[in-house]
Amino acid sequence: MVFGLMAFFHVIKATFLVYFSIPTVLVYVIGYILIYKEKLYGYVVMVYCWLTLYMGVTTICLGYGYGFHLYCMSMIPIIFYTGYMARSIDGKPIHAIVASVVIVAFYLATTLIPTFRGPIYTSDTGADTLFWIVNSIIVFSFLIFYTYVMIKGITDSEDKLKALAMKDNLTGLYNRHYILKQLETTSGKNDEYFVAMADIDDFKKVNDTYGHNAGDYILKTVAEIMREACDNVLVSRWGGEEFLVLGYDKNKAQEKMEKIRSSINKYNFTFEEKSIKVSVTIGIAERSEADTIDKWIQVADDRLYNGKTSGKNRVIFK
Repeated sequence: MVFGLMAFFHVIKATFLVYFSIPTVLVYVIGYILIYKEKLYGYVVMVYCWLTLYMGVTTICLGYGYGFHLYCMSMIPIIFYTGYMARSIDGKPIHAIVASVVIVAFYLATTLIPTFRGPIYTSDTGADTLFWIVNSIIVFSFLIFYTYVMIKGITDSEDKLKALAMKDNLTGLYNRHYILKQLETTSGKNDEYFVAMADIDDFKKVNDTYGHNAGDYILKTVAEIMREACDNVLVSRWGGEEFLVLGYDKNKAQEKMEKIRSSINKYNFTFEEKSIKVSVTIGIAERSEADTIDKWIQVADDRLYNGKTSGKNRVIFK
């Protein structure tokens, strides 16, 4: 592109622009080296200073007709995105607002000159219209691309933050905060909903005997089994070794929770070539058995306690 511009400048006898374009080649070469060495800050400062200068000089020499002044519009959003990238790579801040103000000020200064004094070089080749179209397409392509990239980055970050806010980091299940919000949505609806409180039996003994890494393995594996054992239920980690399940169709609650209990009881838990026997006790409560969310959960928790004191590894419903 640079050599093509140099050839065109030579054709219209814009000698100064021919020689002025030569350092641009050097800027690209140095820029490649800086990017290769992950020196993004130095690259940005060099390229933006040169592009701003190049935009201004070509506008003064050729006027508005060629559209070189349009590049300032694409440079501003790019500098904000580049500032974010620079912080992510090497931690050096790029002051995007300051750079934008400088670009706008330089743009105003350099575009006013041909307005009052006219361009230094003129040509009757008709190439100004072609250049204006090409430069406009390039500028708007930059604007569209970087706007898309920035918005996508924002939405992706929001999605990640939402996922972090809703999910338990260890098990990948929904967390207590999320399940409480879902429980609130059942208020005032029919009584087909049920909750089930599940607790891993003798989990402290597992941690004491095999270590906390083994405990984490048990928690993650139990979570995976619970998630896959039943459809149409919402499984969450309530805290510690406890899990809360929200489901619909209370008539199948016992069957669904028994499937979870049986699946965990039959699973071959093996950590560091050591087989670990794992079971869960589950207490179930219907929505109609309590007038508040707290009481609803408490009913399930009480039945879980009854299951613990009556032998463990069982499902208690009513």
